[in-house]
Amino acid sequence: MRLSKKEVEHVALLARLHLSEEEKESYTHQLNAVMDYMEKLRALNTEGVEPTAHVLPLRNIFREDAVRPGLPREKALEGAPAAREGQFKVPRVV
Repeated sequence: MRLSKKEVEHVALLARLHLSEEEKESYTHQLNAVMDYMEKLRALNTEGVEPTAHVLPLRNIFREDAVRPGLPREKALEGAPAAREGQFKVPRVV
């Protein structure tokens, strides 16, 4: 499948892009190169190849789940808009 300059102009119009004549020619050439490469990929025999979501194997990078001391109460309440008796004071919900 080949894209024409007219199709590139139509896509540019839909995307509200203002392209110069030089850019239209350049994008037509580049998009056709992409389409040619996709045709090459389509021609590959992928039978028996497992679909993958990632090229590289993934591994989770988590820190060790260890108990650590939290903020002291006074430090945690420093940024609170209101506090009373060592606790956050919030508006009544019910």
